[in-house]
Amino acid sequence: MIRLLIKRLCLLALVSCIALAAGAQETLPADVYSDSRSRLPTLGPDAPTGVAGITAHGSGALVRWEFALGRRLSELAILTVARELDQPYEWSLHELEALAVGLEPRVIDIVRNRLPLTGLSENEAVIIQTGREIFGERKLSPETYARAETLLGKTNLVDVVMLMGEYAEDGVRLTAFNQHMPPGWRQFLPLPFTQPDDLHSDSRSRLPYLRNEVRSASATPSLYGRGLAPEGTGPGQIMRRAQGLESLQASVGPRLVRLASLVAAREMNDVYQWTMNEIAARENELEPAIIDLVRQRASVAPLAEENAVLIQFGRELLTGHMVTTPTYARALELFGETDLVGFVNLFAKQASDATLLIAFEQHLPANQEPLLRVP
Repeated sequence: MIRLLIKRLCLLALVSCIALAAGAQETLPADVYSDSRSRLPTLGPDAPTGVAGITAHGSGALVRWEFALGRRLSELAILTVARELDQPYEWSLHELEALAVGLEPRVIDIVRNRLPLTGLSENEAVIIQTGREIFGERKLSPETYARAETLLGKTNLVDVVMLMGEYAEDGVRLTAFNQHMPPGWRQFLPLPFTQPDDLHSDSRSRLPYLRNEVRSASATPSLYGRGLAPEGTGPGQIMRRAQGLESLQASVGPRLVRLASLVAAREMNDVYQWTMNEIAARENELEPAIIDLVRQRASVAPLAEENAVLIQFGRELLTGHMVTTPTYARALELFGETDLVGFVNLFAKQASDATLLIAFEQHLPANQEPLLRVP
């Protein structure tokens, strides 16, 4: 028995060495730079890679309001994200905003109904196609990437993808807490599911209303202003409850935080974030069996309840685009409101980062074997 175990351990070690060697000899795609290991070059010998390296190529502008190609296209990018995430609140407010800045109803209907992109301008078509691939397929084809960079320019493309990531982050929060439209406001997005009705009547979401004690004139909802969300609703209401990642980790422990990170990376098919988080998760004593269960998207039935509920919550949120009432209720009971908001913020931030990492095909360092394989 002991000899058999030793043989198995030696075989596992050999396989690991072969895999590491294969990873070190990886041939990068033609559109990936060897210095940055992404579709964007590094900006200097000491420049960061990953998300920071990608965003460094942006304009630095507030893209929603100051996009070089105009508000029509920035609102088109936001609508594309809302459509791909089946996010009705985000869609409905931004449809009104898009119309106000001149985006034609026929273009909006193409996005709303996922119609072919015929009859659109090249810029409109490539923005929609980019969003559909990132959020629908969890990858961006070399052909679409090359077309987008040629048409929009590198800086504008980075800005568009950053904007998509920001609204993916908001969309994840809105979906997790089931934000409905306020009474009397129309919901404009067709959905493949019926939204749950587990709402507080004042906030129209799963979170009770937090009243703003100070409200400036500049925050008044306006189609042309920065305060579009009606009072008491929207991502700002969620963010007011945020305590930060350090607070979440102090409350629930690093093991559960790493588990949530792995779930987000798996549901986004983000090899880069998965690999970095698996390494850290093992250091934080997350059991290999649980890591493999998340990797393989296996049933959570054998797990302890807090593990199972956290995984199920992330799967429903990031892939199903709707957290069921039983899953939400159990997560709230187990973790409490503050920590549940913390977990949702973590899921949201990783979805935002994944948007950039996927679009610009960020590869791992040359000596690091990918620990997640996706088609």
